[in-house]
Amino acid sequence: MKLRLIDRSLGHKRPFVVKEKRYPNFLKIWHYHPELELVVIKESVGTRFVGDGIEKFRPNEVVLIGKNLPHMWQNDEEYFQPNSGLMASALSIHFREDFVGSEFLQHSSAQHLLELFARAKRGIKFNNLRFPVQSAIQQLMQEKDDFQKLIKLLLILHQLAKHSDTSFLSSEGYSNTRISEVSDSIHEYIFENFNRPIRLEDIAAIAGMNTSAFSRYFKRIHRKTFSRYLIEIRIGYACKLLMENKKSISSICYESGFNNLSNFNKQFLKVKQMNPSQYIRLHR
Repeated sequence: MKLRLIDRSLGHKRPFVVKEKRYPNFLKIWHYHPELELVVIKESVGTRFVGDGIEKFRPNEVVLIGKNLPHMWQNDEEYFQPNSGLMASALSIHFREDFVGSEFLQHSSAQHLLELFARAKRGIKFNNLRFPVQSAIQQLMQEKDDFQKLIKLLLILHQLAKHSDTSFLSSEGYSNTRISEVSDSIHEYIFENFNRPIRLEDIAAIAGMNTSAFSRYFKRIHRKTFSRYLIEIRIGYACKLLMENKKSISSICYESGFNNLSNFNKQFLKVKQMNPSQYIRLHR
């Protein structure tokens, strides 16, 4: 997946942009932009890639993506079949951190928003929301008065910032990774090959380093070894397949890049604190 910078220029007269997207499938573009993005999935299922996180997505999920955090929503294969009749739709709001002015966020009454934006650097999923964010965004879209639009967006962000049941979508180490040609190439190679054998020598060569230098570099940036990072990517993909409930645990083991079931179960338990069978029961 080639990482792309997407131009979401808001212009000087628009502090944010709100849209409703509806297509036969979401565009398969691994991208980032300097704006934060609030996303509500209305329709469709598939795999969500955020930073180094891979998870299944479903309708009604609410996610906040931080600035310059790579992401992509990839629909399941049936959405790309001719005449499938399936549709993918979502609401999105793109805005800069300082969309109401940088001084506003320094005020004590706005500290919870500043903290929300900081947490969004890893991507946030809001779980068990009672606040009707989808209808609130649709009301925002229908509002004609620009000032009222601004107030409505602040109220949405206020409610999300106060919500405590959240999940991070990427690791802390990934959020500290600077977008660069080297990190771009490394992550592109990992995401394209994680379910195949990846030798340390191969990934180090892509970074233009010897294995020792690459290992030190990777651990300093991601706060974990390359092997641990790769295992977590594979387990994340396995979780997505387990939730789809279309294949056996043994098949998922090999499709995720593990070469034996015993090691797969061992690593799954380390990462998820439960075995694959327990994970399936939890998500049915």
